[in-house]
Amino acid sequence: MRPHSLDELVGQQHLLAPGSPLRQVIDGDQPLTILLWGPPGTGKTTIASLISRHTDRRFVEVSAVSAGVKEVREVINGARQALANTGQETVLFVDEVHRFSKAQQDALLPGVENRWVSLVAATTENPHFSVISPLLSRSLLLTLQSLTDDDVAVMVRRAVEDERDPTVLDARQQGVLLRLAEAMDLVDEQHRLL
Repeated sequence: MRPHSLDELVGQQHLLAPGSPLRQVIDGDQPLTILLWGPPGTGKTTIASLISRHTDRRFVEVSAVSAGVKEVREVINGARQALANTGQETVLFVDEVHRFSKAQQDALLPGVENRWVSLVAATTENPHFSVISPLLSRSLLLTLQSLTDDDVAVMVRRAVEDERDPTVLDARQQGVLLRLAEAMDLVDEQHRLL
């Protein structure tokens, strides 16, 4: 059900238009550093994976909830070795980067500065307050928007039509799913305000 290319991604059209900063960066052949900022469920992880696929780079994911400085350094060292030994570049995806301490975020800098990794980091928090300035200044900051009802409807339709696991939903059932998605957005918004 997940998209296999950036063209199949639902929502975030402001980021995907031809000539957009994201398209320019990923269509180039240089290592990149991207910071994806947006509410939960807007496609940050999917975009990171698609960037990896689009640029033919291996994908390594680290969760800031569970990773420490040691793990970050190990991943960057592995990426450096892969680049030196095989020429294979790595997209390092750090989910919830705002949960990393300053020291943990500092551990990302050698990989970024030496171009051993292409860093794609995701956050639901304002990066101007939650990401260290040396990392922020080296990043293309992309703001993701909440999915619209039409976006969610497209995703539901794709899930239902998935050939691997076909499901039949009538219009009423699809409406219930859309209202449920709206309710989840409201809960997320309330949680952010607390």
